[in-house]
Amino acid sequence: MNPKVRQLMAAFLLGALAPSLLLHFEQKRKSRFVDLPEITQPTQSSEPSVISPQSKQIYVQHLDGSIAPMELETYVVGVVLGEMPADFETEALKAQAVVARTYTLKREEEGIRHPMGAVCVDSGCCQAYVSPESYLARGGTEENLSKIRSAVEQTVGQVLTYEGALIEATYFSCSGGRTEDAAAVWGGDVPYLQSVDSPGEEHAAKYTAEVFFSKDILEDRLGIGLHGGPESWIRGVTYTEGGGVAALTIGGCRFTGVELRKLLELNSTAFSVTVKPEGILLTTWGHGHRVGMSQYGADAMATAGNSYAQILLYYYQGTRIDKMDTLG
Repeated sequence: MNPKVRQLMAAFLLGALAPSLLLHFEQKRKSRFVDLPEITQPTQSSEPSVISPQSKQIYVQHLDGSIAPMELETYVVGVVLGEMPADFETEALKAQAVVARTYTLKREEEGIRHPMGAVCVDSGCCQAYVSPESYLARGGTEENLSKIRSAVEQTVGQVLTYEGALIEATYFSCSGGRTEDAAAVWGGDVPYLQSVDSPGEEHAAKYTAEVFFSKDILEDRLGIGLHGGPESWIRGVTYTEGGGVAALTIGGCRFTGVELRKLLELNSTAFSVTVKPEGILLTTWGHGHRVGMSQYGADAMATAGNSYAQILLYYYQGTRIDKMDTLG
């Protein structure tokens, strides 16, 4: 995925105020949840007409650095295999297929990440890719492979657009309850990448996690000097619209939430801090940058009966689903 992308929910426990601050954070986080059945009809057309299979070729850069052409829809099958659990609901898999296709074509259109406008198979840069052969060799089933191929075929050639142009179809694992807007992560506003509630993600393996940091580890990771007890280390916390840490001061140095996520290798910028005598305990919510579509949120929406189009037009509000052959 786009390396620029990262953020989520936060709060801090400092000294005697710690219990009340954590309670306030929990109540704020839960109050933003919505009932999935309330997510009904999207604002744009939700059922694009069926189109013929595309023969478009793209260039794919493999782990050894080689670049080879591949049929687009074949590539999308591999991306869905690599990016989303095969046991997810079919409508979630279809949503992932449209997002993966859009992301791929946007990278090709951009043409600057790899030679020949290629996409690579590294999820840290572009998108994960697993060939059907590798999937089966790793223990995948023919039934699930057929399920994913069907999801791709049912959405063949469909892409997300905004004002007639391909969107930046960013996605991630889970948000912890609410997605982040692009401005909080990238610094620039994107109309269709805004913060929305994303309930039902609790089945994600990394929905929440805890990590402890001693004084020595924090000083080493952040390149700072800490003085006094842990209760005096953290000051001036600010938050994003999506509930993530926008910025905070540690040991007199100001860090953004995005910087802290990278330096401390956190699952997300959605975290609370519990002060302990020997250091601080960070509790994170969500996994990933939290901008765009939550994959576990998509599965929750699909389980609740929402279509792939409803999922897409909820997470990318103001967009529409178009066919590749209608684009300029």
